[in-house]
Amino acid sequence: MATLRADKTYNKLEFLKLMFLSREGDRREGVLLRQSKGWFQVSGMGHEALAAIVLHLRDDDYIFPYYRDRALMLQKGMTNLELAYAYFAKRNSSSGGRQMPGHYSNRDKNVWSVPTPTGGNLLPAVGAAWGMQLEGKDSVSVATFGDAASRQGEVYEAIAFAMQERLPCIFVMEDNKYGISTPTEKFNPYEIGVLGERDLVRVDARHPDRVFAAAGEAVAKARNGGGPTVLWCELDRLSSHTSSDDHRVYRSQEDIDAMMKRDPIVVVAQELIKAGELTEKEWEDIQDEIKELVDKDYIEAENSPDPRADELFKDMYGELPMPEPPPIEGGRKWRMVDALNHVFKVALDTDKRVVFFGEDIEDPKGGVFKLTDGLSTAYPERVFNSPLAEATIVGVACGLACYGMRPVFELQFIDFVGPGWSQLVNNIATIRWRSFGEWPCPALIYAPYGAYLPGGSLWHSQANEAAIAHFPGIRVMIPSNPQDAAAMMWTALKSEDPTVFLIPKHLFRMNMDVPEEIPSVGFAEANILQEGNDVTIVTWGNCTEQATEAAEQLQGEVSCEVIDLRSIVPWDRETIATSIEKTGRLVIVQEDTESCSVGQMIIQSLTSDPETWGSFISPPQLVSKGDVHIGFNPIYEYAALPDTERVVAACRLVMES
Repeated sequence: MATLRADKTYNKLEFLKLMFLSREGDRREGVLLRQSKGWFQVSGMGHEALAAIVLHLRDDDYIFPYYRDRALMLQKGMTNLELAYAYFAKRNSSSGGRQMPGHYSNRDKNVWSVPTPTGGNLLPAVGAAWGMQLEGKDSVSVATFGDAASRQGEVYEAIAFAMQERLPCIFVMEDNKYGISTPTEKFNPYEIGVLGERDLVRVDARHPDRVFAAAGEAVAKARNGGGPTVLWCELDRLSSHTSSDDHRVYRSQEDIDAMMKRDPIVVVAQELIKAGELTEKEWEDIQDEIKELVDKDYIEAENSPDPRADELFKDMYGELPMPEPPPIEGGRKWRMVDALNHVFKVALDTDKRVVFFGEDIEDPKGGVFKLTDGLSTAYPERVFNSPLAEATIVGVACGLACYGMRPVFELQFIDFVGPGWSQLVNNIATIRWRSFGEWPCPALIYAPYGAYLPGGSLWHSQANEAAIAHFPGIRVMIPSNPQDAAAMMWTALKSEDPTVFLIPKHLFRMNMDVPEEIPSVGFAEANILQEGNDVTIVTWGNCTEQATEAAEQLQGEVSCEVIDLRSIVPWDRETIATSIEKTGRLVIVQEDTESCSVGQMIIQSLTSDPETWGSFISPPQLVSKGDVHIGFNPIYEYAALPDTERVVAACRLVMES
């Protein structure tokens, strides 16, 4: 078991030096900004005493910080020079110049990359804490957030899940009484009594002694299995919100003067001088020495290399996994739901890092579509029901994956991704890129998707792959038969990038013949369902049915080549382009909404390229659901969705030119 290192003892003089180092870095950045050297600055002035929390942490503990935690980062072992690199957005900063100052990250020190959306770090912190608990470790996860962020729904969800599972998580609410210019007393859920006193510790965090004592108890409680603690840390924000703000506009001079007298650096220095442990001259010399160090660091950082434009796409994704044949038996009938269930069982059996989490996925229900039937009975330590909270599902997946586990989490319907959208697009999609490759996130989110099942209405019938695919950093797959579902899932389980795996509801209970030999399927590997010479039909998911039916109806009239795209991000451009070289004509059939869709993207890509443009004999056609929702009455549903007749008509239209 790891132990506290000797250099983590609480020495008030050394801690004073650290607080002043943090303060001087803030001051130096303010000067540089006024000199037009830099673009933005966020200050941690007044929050320095919170660094005492780190004195109780070990190397294997994690911190999920927010942007006022400069001193806390210095105490964790990041250097002032590293923070200077970040201020100038230099290439050798933790984000490679991709994040704003104050958005700390350090994989070696288990400092998770700060997201700008307030409170967005808490659910990933809970995910990491859950990983620690599942592994039987006595590590802890610390998440910090501002008092204004306490009204974010994800903050409630994170604390609720941590309390539910008694996770080794410490939430530090840095209550400086302001959300930019808005006083937070009337909004803070603890102030107005919305949240109770359980696991809540109120701390006057203007002095490191009190922070050190309260944090010590919280960390010991977490390590001993006692569950989470919310440290309500009251302190002062001694500066404006950021360099784009001036707090003198909304704070009185009296108020500012009063809080300056409570400055933790001033208070601790005066205590040490009064106690005879420090003289005025020694304190002046210490300050001069630190100022000189800070100046040197910022000069070095200013002159260090800038990011390179040719590295813009660096670390957008990791390497694609090598596909392997899936572990299901060929030469028999399978339903997609059963094939996936079998692959899930093999994954749980072969990789102890795999964890399942989702609404109603435990037995006896086994998922509303039976995708997880039997899993919790066989693997009760790694298959869990989630609360009815999609942000929790997606956010916990993010933290668990960054921690090193392999979350395979279910959204009951992809239609309900909305509450988890922020975690999906702000954290999961960005974490590898924004950390310059330091934090891969191999989270796999799967969900039933699509319509063609009457009675689903607006929120059980969506095909929304384009909305998800719009955000770089996420891979998207959609199978259309049992063998592909098994093979694609087997590949996705080995991906080092987040994958959203969409399972077409209309097809996944159909009993289909599976070939004797089941090939592997990687990302960007389309499948030619039927060869032809006149028209290329590209489709995926549920619409493979309409495409193949149309091709059958046109036999003897039009020779159709039908391609199942299978992988949306990345997509197999080469197979489509090769087919169009032969046919000269393209029809795309999709279930998603027309505007800003995958079909439009494919057409734009092919028609804007002189090489592929030269292959077209006629304008490509898109057969799609219109820009409309799915209604409850089947008349609405089938009026909205692509049908075989429209595909046939589109194929005949492209043949006219």
